[in-house]
Amino acid sequence: MTSVLPTFWVVIPAAGRGLRMALSTPKQYLQLNDGRTVLEHSLSCFLAHPQLKQLVIALAEDDRHWQTLPCAQDQRIKRVTGGAERADSVLAALQYLERLGAQSMDWVLVHDAARPNLKTSDLDELLQSLKDDPIGGLLAVRVRDTLKQAGLDGRVKQTLPRELIWHALTPQMFRFTPLKQALKQALAAGAPITDEASAMEWTGAKPRLVAGRFDNLKITQREDLNLLGID
Repeated sequence: MTSVLPTFWVVIPAAGRGLRMALSTPKQYLQLNDGRTVLEHSLSCFLAHPQLKQLVIALAEDDRHWQTLPCAQDQRIKRVTGGAERADSVLAALQYLERLGAQSMDWVLVHDAARPNLKTSDLDELLQSLKDDPIGGLLAVRVRDTLKQAGLDGRVKQTLPRELIWHALTPQMFRFTPLKQALKQALAAGAPITDEASAMEWTGAKPRLVAGRFDNLKITQREDLNLLGID
């Protein structure tokens, strides 16, 4: 891209323990075929970007894996203790960014620790598409398959119009203060927050969808490991 891209902060919620996948090692610390962990790959696109201001990673209090990684010594990465849920971890990281000097209208990008295949082209497209947006948004891809909504009886209730349905990806990119306030208010209200966009939506905002690559996948099930070269 030839136009100037905005500077940005990055938050990585990485306090998960891999309980849903019944792993002895949290999924973000599994090794890919090149010997680097999932988390190292997830960080690499940001660390290689010239517009990065600082990255904050939210880890479990008893995390013993992080300090074994070479990138743990990178001065652009700061560690905070995460919370029980994703929103708690992101909020803890935002509060730390505030102490680092983040300003109200600074851009913050939140990215999944277990989403290791982000490409620079997608990151630049997100930054370019949203740099003048009043709200912000997220990378996403249109669904490819026909989607069915099920009823409580396990039978098809209706077919959803797939041209209107997108898979939400990360990074998700929002202004610092609006995102922090949205997370605080949603958590206080007990709202179901699954990602940063849902917190913003809860306040009435309508984040923009920015088309990204379908292979920017997140490790959520055991079969995802084979797709990323993990035995």
